[in-house]
Amino acid sequence: MLFNSVPFLLLVLPTFLLYYLPFMRRFQLQLLIISSFIFYAWSMPWLLSLLVFSLAINLASSHAVVHGAAAMRRTYATLGVVANLAILVFFKYSPLVGRSFFPEGSGVGEFLISIPLPVGISFFTFQGISLVVDAYRGKDIAAYNSIVVKGMWEHTLRISTFISFFAQLVAGPVVKAHEFLPQVRTKYFKEIDWHSTFACLVTGYFLKMVVADNLKDQTFWITFPYFRDMHSITLVVLLFGYSMQIFADFAGYSLIAIGLAHGFGYMLMANFNFPYISTTFSEFWRRWHISLSSFLREYLYIPLGGNRKGGFNTYRNLMLTMVLGGLWHGAAWSYAVWGFFHGLVLAVERLVKDLGWSVKLPRTIHMLFIFSMVTLAWLLFKLPDFDHVVEYMRALFGNTHITNLQPIIIFFTLLFSAPVVGYHLLYLWNQRPRAAMAGLRPVLYGVMLFLILVNAGGGASFIYFQF
Repeated sequence: MLFNSVPFLLLVLPTFLLYYLPFMRRFQLQLLIISSFIFYAWSMPWLLSLLVFSLAINLASSHAVVHGAAAMRRTYATLGVVANLAILVFFKYSPLVGRSFFPEGSGVGEFLISIPLPVGISFFTFQGISLVVDAYRGKDIAAYNSIVVKGMWEHTLRISTFISFFAQLVAGPVVKAHEFLPQVRTKYFKEIDWHSTFACLVTGYFLKMVVADNLKDQTFWITFPYFRDMHSITLVVLLFGYSMQIFADFAGYSLIAIGLAHGFGYMLMANFNFPYISTTFSEFWRRWHISLSSFLREYLYIPLGGNRKGGFNTYRNLMLTMVLGGLWHGAAWSYAVWGFFHGLVLAVERLVKDLGWSVKLPRTIHMLFIFSMVTLAWLLFKLPDFDHVVEYMRALFGNTHITNLQPIIIFFTLLFSAPVVGYHLLYLWNQRPRAAMAGLRPVLYGVMLFLILVNAGGGASFIYFQF
């Protein structure tokens, strides 16, 4: 079920109205769980069985870690993490294994390739890992020791809400147990922060429906074999447009999720912080998909040793974290290459910093360089077949002889990219408090609402649903 669909509206409005009725306060968690199950099972009901199975594993393992035999807690935690990873690997990476390591026509290979990818599996399995690890850490970190309660029924309600909450179930933000579970309590209508709820929802729906959904009709031409007949300039503009689209699509989803969560009384981590103004790759990853970056840092990079064991180990940990983070995004080797690229440049940046070197250029030059490199790497997302990526790069530099510049495609790509550029420029302009913004903000929200109503693109799934 998509956030920008009529069925979702018909689900969320009654849920919201019932949620805050006085006689329903005792059943708020049950209501959220039921609505979340309907949301997840809407298009493919069989998926609900997988979600419930994952929930059962995490309920049992987290409860056993905290309230089971002390001598077995590490074992329970290990089994819980391994079970989550096994579910993720089986459903997400079996097709990749089948294509890569078994000959065409092989029975085992065909079986592995046929395994479907359940929507949202990368997100809810990561949240399950967070729950089990945080439950285990609870014996050492006082702030974590209340995330798993002793009563099994209450524990079931709390954990089911945490993992299945429809606002963030299928595409994040990735929520950590120690951030979400302390918020579980009775919610009251008077506590809603209407300003942030409205701002997130309007901005999110605008970025998704007006920007991303219109750009997708232009960036379609990046796909193989259509880009072969495009002029080099057109290919540059299309790649720029895809960079704008993937930001608008995922940042839009995240803002909608955050706004919905606010409406139901929960605070989710901000997932994007104007990433395209970054002047380094490390800054980019502090601004892009922040919930994933912080998850990988907290549950992978630091446990690997982080930067505590010298330069070589730091660079190795960065590379390994980013390669695995790349594979998290998709079951294709191009995603691993994308992760390797980001890991390599992060390691090089770290090395340059360790050596005390610096390149003193205007901030704008640094921003344009980082944006260009990040945008070029997005091609690995748009074209998961690595051969097509290589061919696109050849066309990018070699199609200067084509006479037709495809001006209509260029015009509409730049037109619908403009809001993302303006979004970032407005942030830079407003770094210092400006009185003009107080009067400008209502106008911007009004314009966005108007464009959502009159210029929304054709409905499409969110890009990160495939991850």
